[in-house]
Amino acid sequence: MASRSSSDVWRAVHEERRALLRDLDGLPDDAWHTPSLCPGWTVHDVLAHLVDTALTTRTGFLHSMITARFDFDRSNAAGVRKHRGNSPAETLEAFRSVQHRTSGPPAPPATRLVEAVVHGEDIRRPLDLVRRYPAEPVLAALRHQLKTSVKVGGGRELADGLRLIASDAAFEHGTGDEVRGPAVALLLAVSGRPVRAGELDGDGAAVLRLMQA
Repeated sequence: MASRSSSDVWRAVHEERRALLRDLDGLPDDAWHTPSLCPGWTVHDVLAHLVDTALTTRTGFLHSMITARFDFDRSNAAGVRKHRGNSPAETLEAFRSVQHRTSGPPAPPATRLVEAVVHGEDIRRPLDLVRRYPAEPVLAALRHQLKTSVKVGGGRELADGLRLIASDAAFEHGTGDEVRGPAVALLLAVSGRPVRAGELDGDGAAVLRLMQA
């Protein structure tokens, strides 16, 4: 399926939120201080960010950007501060309360899939948690990143001159030196995230790592 309807997207996002809740239930308090794959953020911070974006409306997004002087990083940091509870349990309960929402920043629906999967891995990988994702939401997120500029949160330029091939799904993109690996690892790589050693291979894998730097 080349594209997904808005209702398909939200069903997938809601499932990813439920899966993350299951994974984080019972997480020891000290584990919440673990650095995430997002530089400068702990796994607790990333979850607070997910609460923030789930509560964001178009009007609220505009207001937050004006307050942050149109600096995305500053706006995101303010959202984390606002929604990071006094304890991990409080933030987790806040996330539980927003799991069925269908609001977000004014952006294509596929960005919600990117957020759900990539931020899910930002949290899981440092904690050695593993999720077996349904293929299609990951592929839809990957397709979106590959057609969207890095300037607006995508990864199109990172994949220029490379041929990406998923080892676990029917997916190929681009021409050039091959980069082969699981679809979720390809998604992380073109979203500027590090992947595990040996997770991606092919003549283009080293090029992709250099492009991320």
